[in-house]
Amino acid sequence: MRLRHIEVFHAIMQAGSISGAAQILFISQPAVTKVLQHCEMQLGLKLFERVKGKLYPTPEAQKLFIEVDRVNRDLHSVRRLASSLRNGATEVVKLVSTPTLALTLVPIAMREWRKKYADTHCQLATQHTREIVNALLLGEADFALSLQNPQHPSIQVETIAQGVMTAIAPVGTWPQELSDQPIAITDLPNRLIGLPEDDPLGSRFFDACNLVEHAVNTHTTVQTYQLARSLVEHGAGVAVIDPYTAAMIDLDSAMRRPIEPAIAVELYLLTANLSPLSHAARSLVDDLRRAACNCLTNEAS
Repeated sequence: MRLRHIEVFHAIMQAGSISGAAQILFISQPAVTKVLQHCEMQLGLKLFERVKGKLYPTPEAQKLFIEVDRVNRDLHSVRRLASSLRNGATEVVKLVSTPTLALTLVPIAMREWRKKYADTHCQLATQHTREIVNALLLGEADFALSLQNPQHPSIQVETIAQGVMTAIAPVGTWPQELSDQPIAITDLPNRLIGLPEDDPLGSRFFDACNLVEHAVNTHTTVQTYQLARSLVEHGAGVAVIDPYTAAMIDLDSAMRRPIEPAIAVELYLLTANLSPLSHAARSLVDDLRRAACNCLTNEAS
């Protein structure tokens, strides 16, 4: 199918008629009919049946429309980009992040980045690491942040910061003088607020517990470290979480201590192979790196 075929076919499917498609495309009805006939001839398929003066898509047309609709959206994206380039907006920075990092590091970094790139358009999204890989490979994101290395041959991985998993507890759980001091895994409560065991960081924590023969169970299972933090701040128990979320706790309600033996938590910058970052994107990475380092310093202080 040629691009003109796609445009006309998509317009007919949307409007349900030749006349409606002609109005959408700002061309004559005979022009729409001619393009449709040429399209059907090239495909060797009948795309529409005319019944009592109305057009009805064939089953083949309905299946084809699923892919054509995707292509049509891509065409609109190309047109929007061309318009932006014409109007001088030459750059769009697209960042996708896991939810944990989107709620901790990204806002801090964006505040600083906007001081330098006030007019650059930025698209922010949150996804889990598996979906992040697809977004990078499909060009839907320029770069991504994750606490998990996807181990994918087409994804380039760079460590931009490293912290350690941290125990957080309601104020008063430990003596105040021990706040921010390391706590041995064996001194943690046997029952914790935690993520499912198939969570990458959660799995590493449970493995560390097994190595020192410290039996730990979760009395409350949550899907995000932010929810674990909130529960701890409201006195619902103790949790072991990533250092960036731990750095954001309300110190009037909770306290934190890095656990030992230390469990490293690496902050990964993910990009698609052979896709260099723009100057603006690299500047945002630098601000994210600084935000991460500041969070880790705050947590350790």
